[in-house]
Amino acid sequence: MMTASRRGPLPPPLDVLFEDNHCLVVNKPAGLVVHADEQGSATVFDAAIEYIRRRYHKPGRVYLGVVHRLDRNVSGALLFARTSKAASRLSEQIRDHQMTKRYLALVAGRLPRTSGSTVQWLAKDRVTNQSRVVPEGTPDARRSSLSWELVRSGVSRQLISILLESGRSHQIRVQLASLGCPILGDVKYGSRVRLPNHGLALHASELTFRHPVLPELVAVTAPPPTCWDAWLHEAVA
Repeated sequence: MMTASRRGPLPPPLDVLFEDNHCLVVNKPAGLVVHADEQGSATVFDAAIEYIRRRYHKPGRVYLGVVHRLDRNVSGALLFARTSKAASRLSEQIRDHQMTKRYLALVAGRLPRTSGSTVQWLAKDRVTNQSRVVPEGTPDARRSSLSWELVRSGVSRQLISILLESGRSHQIRVQLASLGCPILGDVKYGSRVRLPNHGLALHASELTFRHPVLPELVAVTAPPPTCWDAWLHEAVA
């Protein structure tokens, strides 16, 4: 858990989707890292720290726990914990697969059906930072499953909803590419389209979790970038 902010460049103001005294959920834009990298980039974590400091007039140290992460070029719902108790309980939900994550993706091509699921074994090359589908029993391979449902179709692209059932590195990207439908902008996994700022058309659209203190579920929806509708209906694959 990261609990302190380094001083550095801040990204644009946060799009806050949910907040109370225990949790903060923001709609992360593509192109921003969650936490500090070697380049000293502006981070969502620092922006969230600054948001809490200003909104609640906190002059001193601000606690903020990073519960989960999204890749730099992925947008959508990102959850932080505002107390150590909330951080511990939310992290336990992650470990126990009790937190539901649904994504939207714009893909090139056509999925084999309007809905379905896939189970594959993925292994990651630490040198190239790239995952691949491998036979079951391959050393270090991990079972990976997801389900999908068609939302809308364009001329040569589709908007699909994805329920992530296991959280592996680059899992959605690899498994959609293996179905012949790479995510727009994902040149690492077969896309012929490059999006601005090296973005990916992958968005964490829904996040559901048990409130860490109250006896209720919290369901948060993050609208995708407005440019997606135009991208869906472009004729070029």
